[in-house]
Amino acid sequence: FRTINMNSAIIFACLLAVAAGAPQGYNAPLRARSSSDENFAILRNNQVDPSASGEFHSSFETENGIRSSASGSGIGPEGAVVSQGAVAFTFPNGEDFELTYVADENGYQPQSAWLPVAPAFPHPIPQFVLDQIAFAAS
Repeated sequence: FRTINMNSAIIFACLLAVAAGAPQGYNAPLRARSSSDENFAILRNNQVDPSASGEFHSSFETENGIRSSASGSGIGPEGAVVSQGAVAFTFPNGEDFELTYVADENGYQPQSAWLPVAPAFPHPIPQFVLDQIAFAAS
């Protein structure tokens, strides 16, 4: 009996520890975290998991103005998922950031005023280079 009582005591202690560590009535709203370690409530969070055809939708918005949305469906070549989306937020200095994108058979195509743009080519291409390119292509 002594072994059974000792095993029962150990099992009881383990169960008590698990029960004490379990969340008790935790119903706090979902929170987003900023770089300043402030927490912001998620105002909207809509998720539609991918269907058999690849169709999905996801969007959320936080109380500090972060917005994100994405959607897509399996309408691409060979059933590939074609998607589009957007993300927007405000920088700490007050400037707005927005990026939209499409991802399809042509790849990922983001658009935003914040994306870097390659500088203009510094000089015209000499004719002998154009002749060599044409020769190589033939």
